[in-house]
Amino acid sequence: MALSFTVIKTDASTGARLGRMATARGEVATPVFMPVGTQGTVKALTPAVLGELGVRVILANTYHLYLRPGHRLIEKAGGLHDFMNWPGPILTDSGGYQVFSLGGLSKVTEEGWTFRSHIDGSRHLLTPEGAVEIQEALDSDIMMCLDECTPYPATFEEARRSMARTLRWARRSLEARRDREKALFGIVQGGVHPSLRRESLEGLVETGFDGYALGGLSVGEPKEEMRGIVAETAPLMPPERPRYLMGVGTPEDIVEAVACGIDMFDCVLPTRGARNGLLFTNGGKLVIKHARFREDLGPVDALCDCYTCRNFSRAYLRHLFMSREILAMILNTIHNIRYYMNLMERIRAAIETGRFGVFKDSFLKREQETGGTNLD
Repeated sequence: MALSFTVIKTDASTGARLGRMATARGEVATPVFMPVGTQGTVKALTPAVLGELGVRVILANTYHLYLRPGHRLIEKAGGLHDFMNWPGPILTDSGGYQVFSLGGLSKVTEEGWTFRSHIDGSRHLLTPEGAVEIQEALDSDIMMCLDECTPYPATFEEARRSMARTLRWARRSLEARRDREKALFGIVQGGVHPSLRRESLEGLVETGFDGYALGGLSVGEPKEEMRGIVAETAPLMPPERPRYLMGVGTPEDIVEAVACGIDMFDCVLPTRGARNGLLFTNGGKLVIKHARFREDLGPVDALCDCYTCRNFSRAYLRHLFMSREILAMILNTIHNIRYYMNLMERIRAAIETGRFGVFKDSFLKREQETGGTNLD
């Protein structure tokens, strides 16, 4: 079997689930956060450091690796795991969101996405069958069906047409899969319309996939609408399969979504934030460039066990960042990824001990008091 998933415990006061996802390249405890390694690398970190930080599964992207260096080269190198020297599981996004993000450089038809490369302007066609072929060549452990990301805002009819096309593409993707050892997830679309989300999910379940993902969120819609769709749709997803919320990843959003029964997350926020000087701590977020840290000789987070917090001060990290030193990105990213791994460890422990509801309320209260997440 491509992937097995076991729910070990469900929190009595919420829908939070403690689980275990097994792949050919290892087991992953859930809920899990997957750092984004878009181009075969999690920016600023080596694979060895990722492992030391507690990372067990990472995400890479079909669109980017197809364009550069090319999936056939990666296949020749033995697959993405050998190419980047990462031994654990890899999930590959299909590239649908990235093509969607190209705006005027892309066009969707029933056949697939026609687009011009952001690198050299060359023209390409990405079909559901082609996305599966590329991901099989990459030798990913979990593949995603090609989807059409519904923009926001979109009328009900626009969202319905987009959702129906994604559903047809999902069936084509499943038919195109040749390697049964690789898991394939279907993606639920439908914009901010609950009835379309239910229709999309029902169609995917009828077809049958190894896991199910919520896509097309965090694309500009109000946070309340995003959370409402997650809260309404997640409990309807098959309980025996992993549930993946794509691209949503502030700490507070993760905790909220775990309470709805979501098992898997990814987001560029911890790595992108690190490169922009945004650091996550148990006392709230801090922007390291601020002048108040100029002479602060304390660690970023006294409760954090990462290499950065054990060895360097806020003053030093600010100095590196203001001097535009490469080490600033490395040390900041080490801290942020460890913060996220520690957050997931705490979430799993809270579910296991039956206190997730208390943890959730306490965590969200603190996040509200410290002002939430932004890059300003």
